Amino acid sequence: MNYQMLRYVMGQIFKLTAALMGVPLMTALYYRDDGAVPILVVLLPLLFAGYVMTARKPVNQTIYAREGFVIVAFAWILMSVFGALPFVISGDIPNFIDALFETVSGFTTTGSTLLPDVESMPMSLIMWRSFTHWIGGMGVLVFALALLPSGSAQSMYIMRAEVPGPSVGKLVAKTQLTARILYGIYIFFTVLEAVLLRLTGMRWFDCIANAFATAGTGGFSVLNSGIGGYGNVWVEIVITVFMLIFSINFNLFYMLLIRQFSEVLRNVEIKVFFGIYLTTTLLITPNIMPLYGGSFWRALRYAGFTTASLCSSTGFGTADFTLWPAFSQTILILLMFCGACAGSTGGGLKVARVMILVKSGVSEIRRQLNPRLISTVKLEGQVVENEQIRTQGAFFILYMVILLVSTLLLSMDRYSFDVSFSAALTALNNMGPGLGAIGPYGNFADFTPFSKLVIIFDMLVGRLEIFPILIAFMPRTWKKA
Repeated sequence: MNYQMLRYVMGQIFKLTAALMGVPLMTALYYRDDGAVPILVVLLPLLFAGYVMTARKPVNQTIYAREGFVIVAFAWILMSVFGALPFVISGDIPNFIDALFETVSGFTTTGSTLLPDVESMPMSLIMWRSFTHWIGGMGVLVFALALLPSGSAQSMYIMRAEVPGPSVGKLVAKTQLTARILYGIYIFFTVLEAVLLRLTGMRWFDCIANAFATAGTGGFSVLNSGIGGYGNVWVEIVITVFMLIFSINFNLFYMLLIRQFSEVLRNVEIKVFFGIYLTTTLLITPNIMPLYGGSFWRALRYAGFTTASLCSSTGFGTADFTLWPAFSQTILILLMFCGACAGSTGGGLKVARVMILVKSGVSEIRRQLNPRLISTVKLEGQVVENEQIRTQGAFFILYMVILLVSTLLLSMDRYSFDVSFSAALTALNNMGPGLGAIGPYGNFADFTPFSKLVIIFDMLVGRLEIFPILIAFMPRTWKKA
């Protein structure tokens, strides 16, 4: 383990986190609210610690897979701890575990909340809460790679450990330039959404906060009643479109920029993703029509928004789907499993991973029927290596074990099975709302501290896709190679 490089990179992350806290600080100064002092109390020591830790650059700047996993895991944990402190210091969320829950939910873009009255908070802390979605959506370490000077040729290990999906590759030769391209696309769509929301009549503060939450596919709203509180169909249309945009692999947007349209048109994952979205919307619409006076268009409006929200793992709500028929709720649970495309800001297993698992299962059935058959698994026209299939199989097994164990631990609380299971599922897939008491208009406030810690663990494991967190806490990781 390269401890000197670990110290140096963490110092850079501390400085970057302090700089990002400048956004809620400026909001506090603009609105003259009470959030400035709590933010400064955290920002200044964090900035000082960052400069101390980066004062001396390591001679050995090598970063391999092990260092990459550890850096990503500890960066996210410490970032969440420091990010929670303004809420505690201000007294808006006085309990540290509750503040950590809310902050981890923000950074991991889960969007689960335990706040019954968001609107009572200072504007600056509401902005910080939404901004954590934007920071976590693409990843703070990808942001660091884009902005900070990188002397390590192995910095791709950091990106691979943080960016969600079965595999991550460079768009261009240099990792730093790849990170800049990704964030350039990310910023462009965020600004575009904020402008379009402004055209609907929404105030600028809400436009920016909701754009942050949509871009990170997070789901924190600035209103207690969520997006449905605006009562504006155009707001819902704009947010629906951008929830789907941010669910797409960002590599495809780069392909559009360099005019490789054929690559985009041939992409199978995006076709499957939109096929899932349209099919589930059309299945749910007639099922919920009786709840909306038999109106097809009203049912389509709520079904289209909700399925986009869960396909993308955003978690915004305009309707309480816990009141929908069991058929519709079952479809939504399946959407929570699948999630968005690989290389997007969305959560879930990812469409590409599901495709690999299904195709490998079909391939194995064929081999059982004909042992001499040489059956390969292909994705996007390329043969998927056996090593990749094995990795995705191991990922799925670990995923199911964590989901079942978490459900068992949460069942020790006083909630029913559907609430316990959906709480674990929505946390592990970074979705936000669950069933019953934790639906779109519920919250997680009544869970015990132990249950909240379980959910915090699930949110972190889900966002970092299991391996970084588990590897970081294995004793073998810290031994000399």
